[in-house]
Amino acid sequence: ARFMKKINENQHVLPWYKEYYVWFIIFFPMLAVIGGIITVIMAVQTNDGLVVDDYYKQGLEINRTLERDQTAMTYQLDAKIKIDDELEDVLIKITSAENYVLPTNINVKFLHSTRSGMDKEMILALTDEQDYRGKLERLASGKWYVHIEHNDWRLIKIITVH
Repeated sequence: ARFMKKINENQHVLPWYKEYYVWFIIFFPMLAVIGGIITVIMAVQTNDGLVVDDYYKQGLEINRTLERDQTAMTYQLDAKIKIDDELEDVLIKITSAENYVLPTNINVKFLHSTRSGMDKEMILALTDEQDYRGKLERLASGKWYVHIEHNDWRLIKIITVH
């Protein structure tokens, strides 16, 4: 063949694309290019959390939040959460101290542990003596933080969706 040179009568030089070492050298740069493309696709498709600009205000907000958690303990508040995926229904049963009257509405946030783009927020109305009920579309599997809030208190619960 015209691409093959004879070194001597018994030995032929192979074309470059049939050489093992050429492909071995090409493999690692191609792997880096493919990894770079995958990284760019992931960066474009996912939602990144924002960095807080004002750390001082954030610190003051944390102090106010801790006060709300303490208030919930003072009222002896506790919550049990039941989610029915088939009916797309959520039921939150709140127990409290005898002298505390539960509010007619509560704000509930479902916060995914790693993907803030999946978070959901809703207002639930009191339907029974201790029950708050509402519609909730199916949550993705994983660990979820549930913030149950009213004006001066907040409860945090952790649920796992399978």
